[in-house]
Amino acid sequence: MHLPFIDLLRALAAQLIVLHHLAVYGPMSDAVRELAPALIDGLARHGRLAVQVFLVVGGFLAARALAARRSRTSGQSLKLVWLRYGRLAIPLAAALVLALACAAVARAWFPQPSTPAPASLAQLAAHLFLLQDLLGFEALSAGVWYVAIDFQLHALLIILFWLSGRWTMALVAALAAVSLFHFNRLPAWDAWGLYFFAAYGMGALAFWAAASRRAPGILALMGGVVILALALDFRSRIAVAFATAVLLGLTFGRLPLPFAAKRPLNFLGGISYSLFLVHYPVCLVVNAAFGRWWPADPAINAIGLLLAWGLSLLAGALFHRLVEIPAGRWLARAPRPV
Repeated sequence: MHLPFIDLLRALAAQLIVLHHLAVYGPMSDAVRELAPALIDGLARHGRLAVQVFLVVGGFLAARALAARRSRTSGQSLKLVWLRYGRLAIPLAAALVLALACAAVARAWFPQPSTPAPASLAQLAAHLFLLQDLLGFEALSAGVWYVAIDFQLHALLIILFWLSGRWTMALVAALAAVSLFHFNRLPAWDAWGLYFFAAYGMGALAFWAAASRRAPGILALMGGVVILALALDFRSRIAVAFATAVLLGLTFGRLPLPFAAKRPLNFLGGISYSLFLVHYPVCLVVNAAFGRWWPADPAINAIGLLLAWGLSLLAGALFHRLVEIPAGRWLARAPRPV
């Protein structure tokens, strides 16, 4: 069943992430700040909150997919973990090739502190196995950390489904509460999925709420716990995650949308992962070009920001069609480890 509201959330969150990175990493945003300081500073400061939308939507869709599977044997669970790794890592490997090439161009044209240094073999291997942050390697592209976190969270949810059977929802709620009150308050844990399980777990609970007749009660209980946690330690990221979970729990992702909007939202939501992977290398090259040839003109650099945004969308669409979709088809046919 297709859920247009999920596409809307993914599309908006993906665009905000691109704009956030354009605002954070100069030099174009440094020049444009003279024209629109509030816009650039707002995107730089708050744009990253869009990640919480991805986390909640990811938890919602993962719980929906896992709940539909009757078999929860250890073999099935391992296959699901392997499949998730492949869906994330194969496109990531291709995106890293693009990132290395774009970083080399950017270093030659206009070196910036945000431009990744040439990669070592160990660094590249750590990225391919989604271990770069755990092993202390510098990221080769912005957003790579999220891919590793997504894999940890999805694998953890698969394990919870396998272990707990009929008590899965209670166990997910308990672990989300532990994350909310403990791990999510400790920045040292931000390379681990447990730090983000508060938002991911809220997404899973939103699915169970939407799929049951007790949605108001489940959401009210979740709201009470979240309000208590925010009273103890207010975090805007948790407030955004909770608001997203409530929307999904009340609508099951079926919020009516104009028919004319469904096709573009389906497209933008469908390419969101590819856009997430490739936008930073594209923006890096455009930043380097404008920093080298038009370093000071705010108006020209504003055009550069729009150009980088548009080229990122184009690159994301091409990557989705040429890499992400073929990789998914190959995984569907490929043998799985026993």
